[in-house]
Amino acid sequence: MPEEQDRDFPEALPARRSRFGFSLIWLVPLIAVLIGGWLAAQAILQKGPTITISFKTGEGLEAGKTKIKYKDVDIGTVKSVVLSPDHKRVIASADLAKDASDMLVDDTRFWVVRPRISGGTVSGLGTLLAGSYIGMDLGVKKATRHDFTGLESPPVITADVPGRDFVLKSDTMGSLAVGAPIYFRRLQVGQITSYELDADGMGVTLHIFINAPYDKYVKLNTRFWQASGVDVKLDSTGVKMDTESLISILVGGLAFETPAPNPGMTDISTAEDAKEAPEQSVFNLFATRIEAMKRHDRIVDSYVFNFKESVRGLSVGAEVDFRGIVLGEVTAIYTRYDPATKEFSIPVRVNFYPERFSMRAESGTNAGRLVDDRRKLVEWMVEHGFRGQLRTGSILTGQKYIAVDFFQNVPKAKVVWNADPPELPTATGGLQSLQDSIQALVTKLNKLPFDSIGQNLNDTLKQARALVSTLDTQIAPQAGATLAAARDALNTTTRMMQADSPLQANAAETMKELSRTAAAFRNLAEYLEQHPEALLRGKPEDKK
Repeated sequence: MPEEQDRDFPEALPARRSRFGFSLIWLVPLIAVLIGGWLAAQAILQKGPTITISFKTGEGLEAGKTKIKYKDVDIGTVKSVVLSPDHKRVIASADLAKDASDMLVDDTRFWVVRPRISGGTVSGLGTLLAGSYIGMDLGVKKATRHDFTGLESPPVITADVPGRDFVLKSDTMGSLAVGAPIYFRRLQVGQITSYELDADGMGVTLHIFINAPYDKYVKLNTRFWQASGVDVKLDSTGVKMDTESLISILVGGLAFETPAPNPGMTDISTAEDAKEAPEQSVFNLFATRIEAMKRHDRIVDSYVFNFKESVRGLSVGAEVDFRGIVLGEVTAIYTRYDPATKEFSIPVRVNFYPERFSMRAESGTNAGRLVDDRRKLVEWMVEHGFRGQLRTGSILTGQKYIAVDFFQNVPKAKVVWNADPPELPTATGGLQSLQDSIQALVTKLNKLPFDSIGQNLNDTLKQARALVSTLDTQIAPQAGATLAAARDALNTTTRMMQADSPLQANAAETMKELSRTAAAFRNLAEYLEQHPEALLRGKPEDKK
């Protein structure tokens, strides 16, 4: 039985598992790995560039929080802030968005935006609540870059502002600063972007930016000057005060203007100066508008006036005037000793501008041309009395200028052409002539014999005193008696002239008799006029 039962049931054999079998339980981790790989790949593909920015200080920077913004849009975040290996600067590492890759070029700029007061503007007030962030300005170069040096202050002008840059050369910085305004006809049209001391230490170079469309008014002959403070001028109309704006008084500023064409300039030169100045053109920066707008002539001749009188009150820059027209200016004043004559003199070097002193034809082939031979012209002028003379321009300040004119009755003179520069003759100034005349008068007065004149005057006074004594003791009593007699005669005459006096009555009767006599003569004359024969025959008797 047991054996039969064993034959009815099949024998169980163990099944061998395949070594390549797949279980559904592994599907979940596989999917997780795939998703993780896909996310990692997406993260790698979407990851933007990493940059480093070096700053002088880490003020306002915080890892994981400080944002990098362009046009107020977040494009990155600072991930770490560490010290540089030399411990002199701070290195901020930041991750930027992928679409910011093409913004990282060689001249891209970064700076920390925080509250600032610069010049007449206040910026970064929004960071008081939101915190500081790193600002960014795009560059224009093509080379890429990932390590940058941050600016310590925000740029005055960003790359997307239309306009042009120019360069100014000046002897001194004055009261200017970065961000100082630039004015054109009292409109603010630009700013100072940067400045640096020249390599030789003899001047300052300023970089300025003029906003569009005002940059087109900067011509090749445009003049720039410092418009800081208040310009006070005293003239015949009174005191004038001029300033560009209140901001220019507080923080300084510049102004520019293009002068009107010179009447003597040719059409070609006028058209050339009227062209717009290209970017990065270099201009001189003048101290005042008056100095900037002076006529800057292209032809300059240097001469020397050798004065033998005091030049006190004459300074460099003083005008050389011909009948009210400024022909030049003083450029230097020296002293000279002549060993031959053992005399000192004062050579004054001047610049003449022939364009102002030449006659031009209004039309024809000679229009706009100077005299061909200026040397012959100068010789002719000197031969006809052309001289330089010191004159006082202001009684209040005592400032002097050099007046050139044609003087009469001056000694003959010639131009000293072999001197460097050539020397022109001078004439004694009016004040000096007056001083010489006074000195000559004083010399003559010193030669007068005042001692003998005083002795003679004393003798004369003694004689006059004796005469007065004689008049007092002898002539005065007689004169008193004569005056008394004259007074009595005057009283008698007055009594005789009264209306009730006998003289007046007799005079009245006499006048009546004279009137009657005159009437009788008048009747006789009328009768004789009517009867002239009566002179021969007599008057006929009246018929009865």
